[in-house]
Amino acid sequence: MKKQGGFTLIELVVVIVILGILAVTAAPKFLNLQEDARKSSLQGLKGAMDGAAGIVYGKAAIEGKERSSATDEEVDGIDIIYGYPKASDTGIALAVTGLSEDWVSAVDTTQSAAAYVTTFKSDSVSGATQIINTKCFVRYTEATSTAVDSIAKASVIDDEC
Repeated sequence: MKKQGGFTLIELVVVIVILGILAVTAAPKFLNLQEDARKSSLQGLKGAMDGAAGIVYGKAAIEGKERSSATDEEVDGIDIIYGYPKASDTGIALAVTGLSEDWVSAVDTTQSAAAYVTTFKSDSVSGATQIINTKCFVRYTEATSTAVDSIAKASVIDDEC
Protein backbone atom coordinates (compact mmCIF):
# COMPACT_ATOMS: atom_id res chain seq x y z
CA MET A 1 0.00 0.00 0.00
CA LYS A 2 1.22 3.46 -0.97
CA LYS A 3 1.31 6.18 1.67
CA GLN A 4 -0.27 9.41 0.44
CA GLY A 5 1.61 12.66 1.05
CA GLY A 6 -0.29 15.83 1.77
CA PHE A 7 -1.06 18.51 4.27
CA THR A 8 -3.19 18.02 7.30
CA LEU A 9 -6.12 20.27 8.04
CA ILE A 10 -4.28 21.91 10.96
CA GLU A 11 -1.29 22.77 8.74
CA LEU A 12 -3.59 24.42 6.20
CA VAL A 13 -5.34 26.43 8.94
CA VAL A 14 -1.96 27.63 10.31
CA VAL A 15 -0.88 28.78 6.84
CA ILE A 16 -4.17 30.65 6.32
CA VAL A 17 -3.80 32.36 9.72
CA ILE A 18 -0.23 33.43 8.91
CA LEU A 19 -1.32 34.81 5.53
CA GLY A 20 -4.15 36.70 7.26
CA ILE A 21 -1.74 38.28 9.74
CA LEU A 22 0.59 39.33 6.92
CA ALA A 23 -2.30 40.82 4.97
CA VAL A 24 -3.51 42.83 7.96
CA THR A 25 -0.06 44.28 8.64
CA ALA A 26 0.69 45.07 5.00
CA ALA A 27 -2.74 46.46 4.01
CA PRO A 28 -2.37 49.91 5.64
CA LYS A 29 0.70 50.63 3.52
CA PHE A 30 -1.29 50.01 0.34
CA LEU A 31 -4.49 51.72 1.46
CA ASN A 32 -2.75 55.08 1.95
CA LEU A 33 -1.33 55.22 -1.57
CA GLN A 34 -4.28 57.16 -3.00
CA GLU A 35 -3.86 59.99 -0.48
CA ASP A 36 -0.14 60.19 -1.21
CA ALA A 37 -0.79 60.16 -4.96
CA ARG A 38 -3.34 63.01 -4.69
CA LYS A 39 -0.95 65.10 -2.59
CA SER A 40 1.87 64.46 -5.06
CA SER A 41 -0.37 65.45 -7.96
CA LEU A 42 -1.16 68.74 -6.25
CA GLN A 43 2.56 69.36 -5.66
CA GLY A 44 3.16 68.70 -9.36
CA LEU A 45 0.42 71.17 -10.31
CA LYS A 46 1.93 73.76 -7.97
CA GLY A 47 5.29 73.28 -9.67
CA ALA A 48 3.67 73.64 -13.09
CA MET A 49 1.97 76.88 -12.04
CA ASP A 50 5.16 78.32 -10.54
CA GLY A 51 7.13 77.29 -13.62
CA ALA A 52 4.59 78.75 -16.04
CA ALA A 53 4.46 81.98 -14.03
CA GLY A 54 8.25 82.22 -14.19
CA ILE A 55 8.31 81.70 -17.95
CA VAL A 56 5.58 84.28 -18.52
CA TYR A 57 7.44 86.72 -16.27
CA GLY A 58 10.59 86.19 -18.32
CA LYS A 59 8.73 86.93 -21.54
CA ALA A 60 7.12 89.99 -19.95
CA ALA A 61 10.53 91.24 -18.83
CA ILE A 62 11.88 90.87 -22.36
CA GLU A 63 8.96 92.95 -23.64
CA GLY A 64 9.37 95.51 -20.82
CA LYS A 65 5.99 94.73 -19.25
CA GLU A 66 7.18 93.30 -15.93
CA ARG A 67 6.32 96.42 -13.91
CA SER A 68 2.96 97.18 -15.47
CA SER A 69 -0.17 97.06 -13.34
CA ALA A 70 -2.42 97.78 -16.31
CA THR A 71 -5.37 95.42 -16.50
CA ASP A 72 -5.14 94.96 -20.26
CA GLU A 73 -1.49 93.83 -20.56
CA GLU A 74 -0.77 90.45 -22.11
CA VAL A 75 2.13 88.28 -23.22
CA ASP A 76 1.54 85.62 -25.89
CA GLY A 77 -2.21 85.92 -25.32
CA ILE A 78 -1.87 85.45 -21.54
CA ASP A 79 -3.25 88.25 -19.35
CA ILE A 80 -0.59 89.54 -16.95
CA ILE A 81 -0.20 91.85 -14.00
CA TYR A 82 3.26 92.95 -12.84
CA GLY A 83 4.65 90.51 -15.40
CA TYR A 84 2.98 87.40 -13.92
CA PRO A 85 -0.16 85.64 -15.19
CA LYS A 86 -3.39 86.94 -13.71
CA ALA A 87 -5.45 84.63 -11.52
CA SER A 88 -8.03 83.96 -14.21
CA ASP A 89 -9.09 81.72 -17.08
CA THR A 90 -7.23 84.05 -19.45
CA GLY A 91 -4.14 84.22 -17.23
CA ILE A 92 -2.69 81.26 -15.35
CA ALA A 93 -5.17 78.82 -16.93
CA LEU A 94 -3.72 79.58 -20.37
CA ALA A 95 -0.14 79.53 -19.09
CA VAL A 96 -0.40 75.98 -17.69
CA THR A 97 -0.98 73.39 -20.38
CA GLY A 98 -3.92 71.10 -19.62
CA LEU A 99 -5.18 73.04 -16.60
CA SER A 100 -8.62 73.67 -18.11
CA GLU A 101 -9.02 70.12 -19.43
CA ASP A 102 -7.72 68.02 -16.54
CA TRP A 103 -8.67 70.03 -13.44
CA VAL A 104 -11.59 72.02 -12.01
CA SER A 105 -10.69 75.68 -11.43
CA ALA A 106 -12.35 78.92 -10.39
CA VAL A 107 -11.48 82.47 -9.37
CA ASP A 108 -11.45 82.86 -5.58
CA THR A 109 -12.72 86.28 -4.51
CA THR A 110 -12.59 85.59 -0.77
CA GLN A 111 -8.94 86.70 -0.50
CA SER A 112 -7.57 90.25 -0.51
CA ALA A 113 -5.51 89.43 -3.61
CA ALA A 114 -7.08 87.73 -6.60
CA ALA A 115 -6.58 83.97 -6.49
CA TYR A 116 -7.29 80.99 -8.70
CA VAL A 117 -8.11 77.68 -7.01
CA THR A 118 -7.79 74.29 -8.70
CA THR A 119 -8.63 70.74 -7.65
CA PHE A 120 -9.21 67.32 -9.17
CA LYS A 121 -11.85 67.03 -11.87
CA SER A 122 -15.19 65.97 -10.43
CA ASP A 123 -18.84 66.16 -11.46
CA SER A 124 -19.85 67.26 -7.97
CA VAL A 125 -17.33 70.11 -7.56
CA SER A 126 -17.63 73.47 -9.30
CA GLY A 127 -16.99 77.00 -8.18
CA ALA A 128 -14.40 78.40 -5.79
CA THR A 129 -16.37 77.70 -2.60
CA GLN A 130 -16.81 74.01 -3.38
CA ILE A 131 -13.16 73.69 -4.43
CA ILE A 132 -12.00 75.30 -1.18
CA ASN A 133 -14.35 73.06 0.83
CA THR A 134 -12.55 69.98 -0.52
CA LYS A 135 -9.47 71.07 1.46
CA CYS A 136 -7.45 69.44 -1.32
CA PHE A 137 -6.49 72.09 -3.87
CA VAL A 138 -3.84 74.46 -5.22
CA ARG A 139 -4.26 78.23 -4.80
CA TYR A 140 -2.47 80.53 -7.27
CA THR A 141 -2.34 84.09 -5.96
CA GLU A 142 -1.57 86.78 -8.52
CA ALA A 143 1.07 89.44 -8.00
CA THR A 144 -0.03 92.56 -6.15
CA SER A 145 3.12 94.64 -6.77
CA THR A 146 6.71 94.34 -7.91
CA ALA A 147 7.94 93.77 -4.34
CA VAL A 148 9.51 90.37 -3.69
CA ASP A 149 6.91 89.39 -1.09
CA SER A 150 4.06 90.38 -3.42
CA ILE A 151 4.90 88.32 -6.51
CA ALA A 152 2.62 85.60 -7.83
CA LYS A 153 2.84 82.29 -6.02
CA ALA A 154 1.10 78.96 -5.80
CA SER A 155 0.42 77.07 -2.59
CA VAL A 156 -0.95 73.61 -1.84
CA ILE A 157 -3.73 72.92 0.66
CA ASP A 158 -3.89 69.15 1.18
CA ASP A 159 -5.51 68.73 4.59
CA GLU A 160 -8.15 66.24 3.44
CA CYS A 161 -6.87 64.65 0.26
